[in-house]
Amino acid sequence: MGSPAFRKDFFFFKEARNLEKITPKFLNFKILNQSTPEIQEGTKINYRLSLHGFPVSWISKITDWKPNQKFSDIQVKGPYSHWYHTHEFEEKNGGTLIKDHVLYKVPFGIPGDLVAGKWVRKDLEKVFTHRHKTIDTLLAN
Repeated sequence: MGSPAFRKDFFFFKEARNLEKITPKFLNFKILNQSTPEIQEGTKINYRLSLHGFPVSWISKITDWKPNQKFSDIQVKGPYSHWYHTHEFEEKNGGTLIKDHVLYKVPFGIPGDLVAGKWVRKDLEKVFTHRHKTIDTLLAN
């Protein structure tokens, strides 16, 4: 079941509003609504963000919900042709190792990847670097 600290770390992700806390400010990320009071299997989250100054609406659905182990979110509506993000939690050395695995495709197939793929990857690396640092800071307390 895991230590209290480990369970606390997973619990942090059950609250969708915490996504706003860990997302870089430059994305202007705002949750508009969600289908359940806390995140669980099947929860849909509707949010808005800004990508390079362009407003984007995004709807995610939570799948693979396994408390204290992992969950995934898939894009139902949004900027990508495909988005599948798995969050894994592992108790390690008295702390929690959180792993993100993201599979995505930019729109417009190969031409879209040739034109925007490099920038999208760079943006995602920046976003996840920020998230990991912020999560470390918030959950260290």
